[in-house]
Amino acid sequence: MDKVKLFDTNEDEWEIINNDGFVYKRKKRRICPTSITASSAHPPTDPEIAEKKRRERKKNTLMKLKEKYYREISQWEILSNTFKTMQLKAKLIQETRQDHLCDDHHSSDCAREWFSGDVLDELLGQVEAQEAVIQDISKLCNISNGLCKAEEEKLKQSLIELPIWDYSPQQLMASLSQD
Repeated sequence: MDKVKLFDTNEDEWEIINNDGFVYKRKKRRICPTSITASSAHPPTDPEIAEKKRRERKKNTLMKLKEKYYREISQWEILSNTFKTMQLKAKLIQETRQDHLCDDHHSSDCAREWFSGDVLDELLGQVEAQEAVIQDISKLCNISNGLCKAEEEKLKQSLIELPIWDYSPQQLMASLSQD
């Protein structure tokens, strides 16, 4: 990365800078003409080669983005299918319970059994079904939590890989004080 050298126009001239609400004063500077000619000394590249490289970079970026979206879509499809099976299981359990209750209520011979032990069995069955649903939902939560953590780690890694961290603190301070 080429650095443009700056020099002061006048030591007494100051300019006020407003950078997103952070207001400060600094000495006025302008670009040194020798640094402009030095940066333009590089021979111009062939426009066809530059366009070809730009297209390759664009294609690679789009392919990476496409792969990322396909992975995310497949993960969400897995979660969706798991949730649908949970709903079907819960519905099936509820229907079998209702059928069992209807059979017990309609038979007059089982009326005494209903009040004696079947109520407890029915309640126990409901609790077990609810426990199964809660476990399935817990698994879904763990999966989605894992997805979120993976996304957060990718974001952290992208911040860690910024070129500013390549320098030691002394080099960083020296480069900041030069500007």
